[in-house]
Amino acid sequence: MQFENVTEGPVLFERLSAHVGLVTLNRPEKRNAVNPEMASALERIVEGTENDLDIWVMILTSIDDRVFCAGADLGAVAAGKAEGLETSRSGFAGFVYSTRTKPWIAAVEGIAVAGGMELALACDMLIASENARFGLPEVKRGLMAAAGGIHRIVATVPRNIASELLATGEPMDGAAAFRWGLANRLTSPGQARAEATKLAEAIAENSPLAVQRTLSAGRESLGQTDGAGRALVARHLSALRQTEDFREGPRAFVEKRAPIWKGR
Repeated sequence: MQFENVTEGPVLFERLSAHVGLVTLNRPEKRNAVNPEMASALERIVEGTENDLDIWVMILTSIDDRVFCAGADLGAVAAGKAEGLETSRSGFAGFVYSTRTKPWIAAVEGIAVAGGMELALACDMLIASENARFGLPEVKRGLMAAAGGIHRIVATVPRNIASELLATGEPMDGAAAFRWGLANRLTSPGQARAEATKLAEAIAENSPLAVQRTLSAGRESLGQTDGAGRALVARHLSALRQTEDFREGPRAFVEKRAPIWKGR
């Protein structure tokens, strides 16, 4: 079933090309701070695009180049709506713990702090503009970055760098994010979305099922022993062998033509 474009509300969706979708956070007046409506909308879009077999890669970005996301909407928290900032299935913002098989790329311009940085960390890849600022300032308020920030940042950048970010709460700029491996690519201001689109289109040239299985095996292998990692990869390969795309790739190579992926 094809997921339709979402043109109004706190989270927008559009199909950029045949197989690439764009999700845009759309509360610029609140610096894209997450409220219950945004969490519900983002969860609906994630689930809708997961079920759309023609969408193979997703990009997450902001309507405003000055801010990606400032985290939780403290106004909603003060109004007693804190529980609505997360969903039972997907966690904070309806996203950080959602079940996603397709690769997501965060295209970050401006501020991505607290829950906003946790949204970016929940993606598989990240493109940062030079004007991006990443931070987990929860300790400055006696809190913890408990929506994925802590365990994902220590798995992404060197331990000492992660420890400094977590213990000081001070932000990291886009150049530092690229230098320490948080960002895949660094762009000039205003170019993060364009660069993320290039990356998404490059991924979309490949078998979507092979990409999904490969990334899933990689995520599940983190922290595992060599033997456990081998077993995980073997399980995913066994499932991939049952698909049409698995047979199409070698056949196209032998026939000296571009493969025609079907995603099944």
